Amino acid sequence: MKPRLIPFDVAAGTLKPLIELEQSLKNSGLEHSLFHLVKVRASQINGCAYCIHMHTKEARAQGETEERLYLLDAWRESPLYSDRERAALAWTEALTLIAQTHAPDEDYALLNAHFTPEEQVKLTVLIGAINTWNRLAIGFRSIHPAGSNRAAA
Repeated sequence: MKPRLIPFDVAAGTLKPLIELEQSLKNSGLEHSLFHLVKVRASQINGCAYCIHMHTKEARAQGETEERLYLLDAWRESPLYSDRERAALAWTEALTLIAQTHAPDEDYALLNAHFTPEEQVKLTVLIGAINTWNRLAIGFRSIHPAGSNRAAA
C-alpha cells in the first residue's frame, strides 16, 4: 500500500485545531484507560491500522494490559471491563456506526447511568475526534510505523 498523501505535509494549519482538541480531551478528566479503549475500539470498527497501532502502543505505555487490548473486539463477552467502560464502548460503537444504529436509546441509557452530562459530551467529542482521525488515515492510506519497513504490495 502506498500513501496517497501526508495530511500534515499539505494542510498542517487545518489539522492544528484537531491537535488542540486532542490535548483538550486528554486533559478533560476522562480516565486515560477509557480514552485509549474508546480510540482503539473505534479504530477497530473502522479498520484503521495506523490508529490501532498508535493507540494500542500508547495504551500499553500507560499501563493497559495486553489481555484487555486483545479482548477489546469482544468486550461484550469478557468480564475484564467495568460497567462504565462497557457503557463507553457501547456508545463508541453506536456513534461510530451511526448510519446503522442511529444511537439507540438502550445505549444512551447505559451512558446516562455511568456518565455525567458533561462527561457524556466529552466522550461523544472523543468518539467524533477518533473517527475523524480514522477517516484521514484510511482515506489518505497512512501507513503505520510497523508497516513502513515492508515493500509495497
